[in-house]
Amino acid sequence: MQTNHTKTSVLPSGGGAMLLDPADTLVLLLDHQSGLFQTVRDIEVADLRRNVEVIARLCTLLDIPVITTASEPAGTNGPLMPEIAEYAPHAVHVARKGEVNAWDNDDFVEAVRSRGRKTLVMAGVWTGVCVMFPALDARAAGYQVYAVMDASGDPSEMASRVSLARFVQGGVQPTTTNALLSELHRTWARPEAPELARLYGLVAPNYAAVAESYRRAQQAALDAGQ
Repeated sequence: MQTNHTKTSVLPSGGGAMLLDPADTLVLLLDHQSGLFQTVRDIEVADLRRNVEVIARLCTLLDIPVITTASEPAGTNGPLMPEIAEYAPHAVHVARKGEVNAWDNDDFVEAVRSRGRKTLVMAGVWTGVCVMFPALDARAAGYQVYAVMDASGDPSEMASRVSLARFVQGGVQPTTTNALLSELHRTWARPEAPELARLYGLVAPNYAAVAESYRRAQQAALDAGQ
């Protein structure tokens, strides 16, 4: 079994003490399946998929482990979206035996425990079921749990609002893809900065336009000075 990492991102000033620590974070992507996507109504499916892609890319870039699982991938719920395997090839997939709640599957729980990390970031479809159930059970097992709301989907706005309320009541911290990206990023003074900037352009397309305008203005200033 792997042990907890001792490296920390908390600064001497105390900055980051309440934020995600990349060295202690494990990402769980739950039931992002093609059949279930067709039932999502609280977020545009294209946005949902793009946000999951950003998380997969981020985990690869920052060397954060990922576990995926799917309920009945050969049945009506459909296969997992292929972008996860494409952009997070290091992700470990755990097959389930029909359990709706991934935390009911011993192999899944052991895969989580074996990583030795106590902070779990979860996203999935449906939010109020496939994310909610293992999130609450993980909290009961002593984990700190985050739910990425815009990388998850529910069959109605009402279901999404109830999911959010129940997360908060159960001690699960809701977050967004952009917040997750920024929280793990922490500083532009790092070698991955250019790749991280491209991820911001995916999660917030208008930011990509800002970056393009800035680069063009810088180039124009250089051209004018020559």
